[in-house]
Amino acid sequence: MNKKAYQRYTQEFKDKAVGLLNLGKPVAEVAQELEVSTSMLYEWRHKAQGTQGGSAGLRAGGEQSEADALRRQVARLQAENDILKKATIILGTKTPGNYAP
Repeated sequence: MNKKAYQRYTQEFKDKAVGLLNLGKPVAEVAQELEVSTSMLYEWRHKAQGTQGGSAGLRAGGEQSEADALRRQVARLQAENDILKKATIILGTKTPGNYAP
């Protein structure tokens, strides 16, 4: 019989994977990059958001969850800012009227 070896991932690895998802990267892309299944990523994200039981859902006080939410918001805004900077560079290099019929 063929037994499948199960890979164990550190909490740091899981947090980084969830961080990539929080930056707006597609689940399928992150799964392929990290060589994990999409269902694992959904589970890790679900647990990180504290919507499921376990240690992630039992945080003491609202300060920690509020700080996490602010960190996610900062990361998202930084990613959006980077995209806008790149778009500005791309759009700034094209000059209108260079199209000859």
